[in-house]
Amino acid sequence: MDQQFRRDIILENYQNPMNKGLINDDSYIKVNTNNESCIDEIDLMVKIKDGKIIDARFDGEACAICTSSTSIMIKMLIGKTLEEAIKIYKNFNKMINEEEYDEEILEEANVYNDTYKQPNRKKCVLLPWWGFEKVINEVKER
Repeated sequence: MDQQFRRDIILENYQNPMNKGLINDDSYIKVNTNNESCIDEIDLMVKIKDGKIIDARFDGEACAICTSSTSIMIKMLIGKTLEEAIKIYKNFNKMINEEEYDEEILEEANVYNDTYKQPNRKKCVLLPWWGFEKVINEVKER
C-alpha cells in the first residue's frame, strides 16, 4: 500500500472519526480501555440487537493512530453479525502480530499492516480492539 495513501486514510479517520461521542443509552455495552504507557484511553459503546452490531460509539483521549484505528474498527463492525465481527477481530490481531491473515476481510484496516515496524505503536492500534474484546466477553457472559 502506498505510504501517502496510508497516511491519508489514518489522518482522515483521526480528523473526522466515525461516531465519536458517547450517548446516554443503557442498551449499549460500555467498556473502557487504556494504555498505561501513554495518554490513550477510550470509552467504547456497542449496541447489539439480535446478534448484530447495530451501532458503536467512542470517546476519550487518544493519539492519531489510536483514534483512527477506533474509527476504522467502528466502520467495519457496524452492520456485522457478532460472528462476522469476531472473525474481523481475529484477522486484525493476526495482521498486527505478523501472522497469516485474510487481507480482504480487513478492508481499510490494512493501513496498519506495517505496525510491526514500530512496536511502540502496536498498543495504540490494538487499544480499541481490546475494548471490542471486552464487549465480546461481556456478551458471552450474558
